[in-house]
Amino acid sequence: MEQMTVNTKPIQGQKPGTSGLRKKTKVFQEPHFLENYVQSIFDGIGGIEGKTLVLGGDGRYFNDRASQVILRMAAANGAAKVIVGQDAILSTPAASHLIRKRGTDGGLILSASHNPGGPDEDFGLKYNAANGGPAPENITDRIYAATQGLTRYRIMEAQDIDLSAPGTSTLGQMQVEVVDPVADYATLMEEIFDFDAIRALLAGGFRLRFDAMHAVTGPYAVEILENRLGAASGSVVNATPSPDFGGGHPDPNPIWAKDLVDAMMSDDAPDFGAASDGDGDRNMIMGRGVYVTPSDSLALLAAHAHLAPAYKGGLKGVARSMPTSAAVDRVAEKKGIACYETPTGWKFFGNLLDAGRATLCGEESAGTGSDHVREKDGLWAVLLWLNILAETKKSVKELLSEHYAEYGRNYYSRHDYEDVEAGKANALMDELRGKLGSLPGQSFSGLTVKTADEFSYDDPVDGSRATAQGLRVGFEDGSRVVYRLSGTGTVGATLRVYLERLETDPAQCDRDPQEALAPVIAAADEIAGITSHTGRDAPNVIT
Repeated sequence: MEQMTVNTKPIQGQKPGTSGLRKKTKVFQEPHFLENYVQSIFDGIGGIEGKTLVLGGDGRYFNDRASQVILRMAAANGAAKVIVGQDAILSTPAASHLIRKRGTDGGLILSASHNPGGPDEDFGLKYNAANGGPAPENITDRIYAATQGLTRYRIMEAQDIDLSAPGTSTLGQMQVEVVDPVADYATLMEEIFDFDAIRALLAGGFRLRFDAMHAVTGPYAVEILENRLGAASGSVVNATPSPDFGGGHPDPNPIWAKDLVDAMMSDDAPDFGAASDGDGDRNMIMGRGVYVTPSDSLALLAAHAHLAPAYKGGLKGVARSMPTSAAVDRVAEKKGIACYETPTGWKFFGNLLDAGRATLCGEESAGTGSDHVREKDGLWAVLLWLNILAETKKSVKELLSEHYAEYGRNYYSRHDYEDVEAGKANALMDELRGKLGSLPGQSFSGLTVKTADEFSYDDPVDGSRATAQGLRVGFEDGSRVVYRLSGTGTVGATLRVYLERLETDPAQCDRDPQEALAPVIAAADEIAGITSHTGRDAPNVIT
C-alpha cells in the first residue's frame, strides 16, 4: 500500500446545495471530480487526522465505487477509523443515528435523495456533522472555499476493502469497521414506539402496504414491519434496493408512487399505505381512499405524538420550513408550544433540536422527523402513524376528518415546473423580486395582496442569518403563494410554487385541493407570469 499525493486544480460547480452536492453520475465519475470534493470536505472541516467517521449511502449506481475511493482517501488523510454500513449501505436517518450513537466526528452520506439513479442519472455526497445533522452553512461555506483553492488530494493505493460482511479490518493505519446497517436503527425504533400496541393492531387484521420504491428502506421496512411487528409477508413491496431504483423515480409522491396510490384507492385497499424515497428520509402517507399531504401529516403527528412512549410528556416545540403549510402552527397554538418557521433544508432544524427548543420538525416535501436523529426519517413517520392508529383505533380518514373539524383545513399544493432553462427561471424570480414592494393593495384573480416579501431567517439559537429564502405573497383572506427555485436538482432549474388557503367550515373541508385552490393558482400565475416566462401552461408535478 502506498500513500499518494495527487496534484490537481479546482473544478467549478462544486458548491453544496441544501443537502450536499448533487450532480449527474457521469460528472462525479469525471477525472478528479469525486476526489477533489472529498478532499475539500476533509480540508473544510479542519482535517480528519485521528478522527472517526461514518460512511454509507443509498445503494444507487456508483455508491460502491465511490465508497472505496472515500475509504482510501480517509486512510491517506490520517483518519483513525471509518464505520461503514455493510455493502456501503446506510439510510440517511440510520447514518445520523450511527454518528450520534457512536459519538463520531461526523459522516459522509452518498445519496441524491429522491432523485433517480443510474449511469445517466444522479449522484450525491454530503457531509453530516458530529450532531448527526447536515453540515450547517458555516461548514458548507468552508467546504466550498476549499474547492476553490485545492491544489492536491491524498489517496492510498490499495485493494478494495471487503464490505460484504460485518467485521473489522485495516487500511494502512486506519481501522475499517463494517456494521449491519439495519440493527441499530431498528433497536432505536423499538425504544421510541409501542411495538406491542402496533403488533396487536396488525394481529387484529389491520393491513398495510409499504412501497420501498426499490430503494434503501426495503431492508429496514422488512426487518421492522414484517419481522419485528408481524405485518404479513409481502406487505413491503419493491423491497430490494436497486442501483437504478428499478428504473423508477424514488420520490414518494402521488405521481411517482402511483402503484401505491392505485392500491390504496381500490375496492380492496389496505388500511394503511406508505412509501419512502431513495435514501429513506422522506415519506408518503395514505389511508384507505385518502392521501395525506405532508403538511397535514406533520400537523396530525404533532397533535397526537403524545400517544407514542417517547413523546408522552408532550412536545417542547415544533418547527416547519417556510413553504410548509401553517397547519402545524394551529396545533402548536392550541397546545401552547413554540412553533418555528425556518428556511428549506433540514440543517436549519439542527440548532433548534440541539437546543431542546423543538421536538418535531417537518417540510412540505415529504420530510418529517424528531429529535431522535438530526435528519428527516421516513420509517419513523410511518411508525408514529401506526402507533397513533393503534392507540386511537380509528382509520386514517377518521383521524383526518376529526383534525379538520378541530383545527380547520389548510388546503395546500405544490406545483413543480421542472428543468426550466436556468436563465428563464432566474428572470422570473428577479422580475417578481423587483415588484414585491408594489404588490400590496393590488388584486389578482379576485384576491387582494396584503403582504409581499422575500423570506429571511434569524436563527434564535446562534444568531446566524439566512437570506433570499423564497418570495412570499399573502392575500387579505389569509391565502398565500410562495415561489422558490429548488436546490436539489441537477439539470436546469425547478420552479416550485406553493399554494395555500385556510378553510374553517367543516362542511367545506373535503373538497378537491386543486378546486379549492383555483383562485390562488390563477393569482400565482398572474402575479409571476409563469406561463409567459417559462412557456409552460401546466406544472410537471402537482403534489
